[in-house]
Amino acid sequence: MKKINIAIDGHSSCGKSTIAKQLAQHFAYVYIDTGAMYRAVCLYCLQESIMLDGLIDEERLLRKLNQIEVSFNYSRDTNASETYLNGVNVDQDIRGLWVSENVSKVSKIKVVREKMVAIQQAIGEDKGVVMDGRDIGTVVFPDAELKLFVTASLEERARRRHAELEGVSLEDVIKNLGDRDFDDSTRVENPLKQAVDAIVIDNTNLSREEQFALILKHCQDAMQ
Repeated sequence: MKKINIAIDGHSSCGKSTIAKQLAQHFAYVYIDTGAMYRAVCLYCLQESIMLDGLIDEERLLRKLNQIEVSFNYSRDTNASETYLNGVNVDQDIRGLWVSENVSKVSKIKVVREKMVAIQQAIGEDKGVVMDGRDIGTVVFPDAELKLFVTASLEERARRRHAELEGVSLEDVIKNLGDRDFDDSTRVENPLKQAVDAIVIDNTNLSREEQFALILKHCQDAMQ
């Protein structure tokens, strides 16, 4: 079978990363979590007070952009790639609600997206990459051999996300995801949208095993 790039787009908390990791492990491909890249930049903005009360000092961010290094290192302990910000493991820090509530504001900034997309495209030049995010099939890998658009109902996505968090109400998670859906879909720079040739995977009522079997079939077809 030929080596391909697999682009996975979709809404927040619909399991894109889980799918991507499963496929990368199955095919021994490189997995890149683009959402984690934007979350890392968001964390930097919050830590450095470039973002205050939800407002970003874009001029200051532009001056600091070359000082932001986002990378991935494989962990033998977790058997997965973990996100590093300027050499520091931030894989847990970027998953908190503090970052989740603000990452859409960072990811819509043109210069940030341009820098992240350039890194992502360079990684995919040799094929054998599984990448998930919001604009992979439409912007990063428009020529990917397989494009998936993953979704699920807002209620089901909120239920799954709520189970991962502590001290947060389900209502707050529903609002957060709804706001992120709106921000992701309406931003000027590379909004979330389904590529015309993407295969839709609605996993609202699918188990992980059922979903993986379905997607695996699509992958095998694309590799012929």
